[in-house]
Amino acid sequence: MSENKQFIKDVNENDVKFSVIIPAHNEEKYIGGCLESIAKAAQLYNNQVEVIVVLNRCTDKTEEIAKSYNCVTLINEDKNLSKIRNAGAALAKGKILITIDADTRMSEHLLSEVEKHLASNQYIGGGVNGNFERVSLGIIVSTMLLIVPLLFKYGLISVGIFWCYRKDFQAINGFNEKMLMAEDADFAKRLKQLGKTNGKKYGTIKKGMITSCRRFDHYGDWILLKRPSMILAYLKGNNQKAANEAYYDDQAR
Repeated sequence: MSENKQFIKDVNENDVKFSVIIPAHNEEKYIGGCLESIAKAAQLYNNQVEVIVVLNRCTDKTEEIAKSYNCVTLINEDKNLSKIRNAGAALAKGKILITIDADTRMSEHLLSEVEKHLASNQYIGGGVNGNFERVSLGIIVSTMLLIVPLLFKYGLISVGIFWCYRKDFQAINGFNEKMLMAEDADFAKRLKQLGKTNGKKYGTIKKGMITSCRRFDHYGDWILLKRPSMILAYLKGNNQKAANEAYYDDQAR
């Protein structure tokens, strides 16, 4: 563990620059790596970073690990990632909000890149791209099978990790709670639209993260070629059965 692992907690709102929100459902295998990456990125911002872990129906050691890093924690029972993230954002004190998944690690320079992009006044916010922890032909094909139709529906956007000013997150009412899948693409599209009304661009920070391949490890690298119905579920966005399988009920995560 990092010597600088402790994030700030219970401080004045004016002291917080970044609020990092992590939805977490039984993430004991991954969340330590995620928090460690945030701690490294936060070293340039001593006592200016809070991390909010939304504990979603956890039955493992996720809460214990989060509290060891002095994270803000709250309990949430929803099977809806939009509601889970919005619940975390409602507690946020930081001027800048960042969302990250528990099985993702941010780069050491991500927070400084976010600050630089927003301070330029050219960007409304944006997303992050990066790498999977491993690559195969099946993963590439499955990823493209999902990205291409989402591109036609939502336009050219990046997801992964989101970043924006809290006021702009609030201006678009956060994540759409009617959507159970592809809520991230919907959020990106609406943030991009807000930017256009203010003469700002939607930005992408490159090589800013590494994310796990746990779904490919479990379902197989060719999963979306074998199950095109999942692609349709992502495009529709409100299929509870598919969402439960993809995110909420699979204990082999």
